Amino acid sequence: MHTHRQKKQMYIKFFFALLVIWSTAFGLSTATAQTTNILFLAGERSHKSGEHEFNAGCQLLAKALNEQSGLDIHATVLNGWPEDESIFNGVDAVVIYSDGTKVVSHGWEKADQLAKTGVGLMFMHYAVHPSPEEGARYFRPWIGAAMETGWSVNPHWVADLRALPDHPISSGVADLVRAYDEFYYNMRFQKERGQVVDLVTAVPTPDRLKRVINLWNQHGVDGLGKTQTLMWGVEREDGGRGVGFTGGHYHRNWAINDFRKIVLNAVVWVAGVDVPEDGVNSKALTEEELNANLDEYPTANPWIALPDTKEFMKLPAATNVSMEDYRKAEAAKKKPLVKKKKATKG
Repeated sequence: MHTHRQKKQMYIKFFFALLVIWSTAFGLSTATAQTTNILFLAGERSHKSGEHEFNAGCQLLAKALNEQSGLDIHATVLNGWPEDESIFNGVDAVVIYSDGTKVVSHGWEKADQLAKTGVGLMFMHYAVHPSPEEGARYFRPWIGAAMETGWSVNPHWVADLRALPDHPISSGVADLVRAYDEFYYNMRFQKERGQVVDLVTAVPTPDRLKRVINLWNQHGVDGLGKTQTLMWGVEREDGGRGVGFTGGHYHRNWAINDFRKIVLNAVVWVAGVDVPEDGVNSKALTEEELNANLDEYPTANPWIALPDTKEFMKLPAATNVSMEDYRKAEAAKKKPLVKKKKATKG
């Protein structure tokens, strides 16, 4: 004899069996796919045309996700922090691409709340650079690491990017990916370093450093010839994920197919979506597409040509890589070009 509960379970199983048979017969699916919502927050106009093109970069990444990836993703781009924070309702991941904390500083507590409820957070290029206090309070808990003045460095160099094998980030990326960019390195990581995954690495060497600028220090010198982390990720205890990526200074690099694929894979991964085996699909960019949505400047914007990765290494190496030469170069900048004559008494 079956109990009332057992009979109820039998009826439920029978009902769902009929539903599957009926759906199959009429070519329907019982799966209820839920769209993944990704919000890009782009910083305002910055350096010069072709550099720190935050809006244009976000626009082309969002277009790839919406129109080319084949994934059930809806990506939206906003400029700056939204005045109406209800836009975050139902968002699975937020990607911030900006100068420092100029965007997130308008919503520290909201961003922290999003992280604590499992929303994925990703910061790109200069956006990974908070103050040391902000890094300790927010960034390291959110994404596992952050850039720190006096500790991290920001040279422009040619990197052969190695995506972590056997991780979704490397899906569809079969080889090293060469790019010339302002790749920061020597991040300040969580104390529990083992929780952070080194998603993309490269090795800086003196011949690959092409510009050594304002944040150069002894840690940068000591890091030459050693593997450096340029993209990292963490799976947080709240169930969400975090990613930091130090590249993205030069807009032209988005036209390097596997450079773009690595970042798209990271965006999808941080949103909690399974990255396709061949990585996130996107079409090769034309020059017209690369030059779309660029920030407007008072003078005419130069046309950005598609990058020639073979030419990157031909750029002259920086001559101020050592700290001694760097200090001499910095000191020379502070000396006046023309010495003022002492005023004579009349």
